[in-house]
Amino acid sequence: MRTVKSYPEAWPLHSPFVISRGSRTEAHVVVVEIEQDGFKGVGEATPYARYGESEASVLEQISDRLAAIQQGMTRAELQQAMPAGAARNAIDCALWDLACQQQGKTLVSLSDMHAPDAIVTAHTVSIDTPDAMASSASALWQHGARLLKIKMDNHLISERLVAIRSAVPDATLIVDANESWPAEGLAARCQLLADLQVAMLEQPLPAGEDAALENFIHPLPICADESCHTRENLPQLHGRYDMVNIKLDKTGGLTEALALATAAEAQGFKIMLGCMLCTSRAIRAALPLTAVATFADLDGPTWLAVDVEPALHYDHGVLILRAASAAG
Repeated sequence: MRTVKSYPEAWPLHSPFVISRGSRTEAHVVVVEIEQDGFKGVGEATPYARYGESEASVLEQISDRLAAIQQGMTRAELQQAMPAGAARNAIDCALWDLACQQQGKTLVSLSDMHAPDAIVTAHTVSIDTPDAMASSASALWQHGARLLKIKMDNHLISERLVAIRSAVPDATLIVDANESWPAEGLAARCQLLADLQVAMLEQPLPAGEDAALENFIHPLPICADESCHTRENLPQLHGRYDMVNIKLDKTGGLTEALALATAAEAQGFKIMLGCMLCTSRAIRAALPLTAVATFADLDGPTWLAVDVEPALHYDHGVLILRAASAAG
């Protein structure tokens, strides 16, 4: 018989995180602990209002499955019992972690994957005035970040990007519009991004309006984020997107994330590995996917004023994975 706990946590940010949907000053996460025979697995998820989630709704979903988890629900059974989302993610990752402790294996080895010793991660420049965003980009560059993810809404696109590119002429830039752009004028904006040597555009249009990308000739790769949660979404993305952003909170855990990565690669999509605002616990759970990621966007813990212990090690824009993988 297992013992299961679930509870919310709030982690203050060191500065506001601003995207097209609003601003946040705390990372709100839900933690699941599963204990069995002296071993304990821990999973973390971030409820996301965009997907109709809250701390209360996620905790309720977990509570609804409490008896089944206590009685030995497997990861495979979990996939059938719950929909993709933050609640399933927290449970799934706790089950993976429990298996690691029981078998004395790392998460990377247990998942039959491998991880590099280190990976360059994107660092996010949140929405502000052109000058402020350029200053933030410059500060990140000076601290060693070489891959910058630029958050955008539907305003001051050229002004902000020109200012940022001028401030960091040698940085690799990716742009995330978080569904905030209209289809009208998208071609011109894509050309602007290409002219500024932006490496990739993420989710420019609202999910559900992807048809506008059908046979849309674009001079830089376009990545699906909100439009891609699980393998079920892939058929609708063909001919529209070049890449998919895999986040465990969308897939409902590592189990589906691994399956999505395999299916996406087989169907010709490149992989971006992303995260929500979270602690190092959530990033550790995603480490098996680092080997297949063209872009890694795993800077969630770097926004925290204080991270969970043990914290992952970020060094000059690089996430050091050697010790993290060895630890599980």
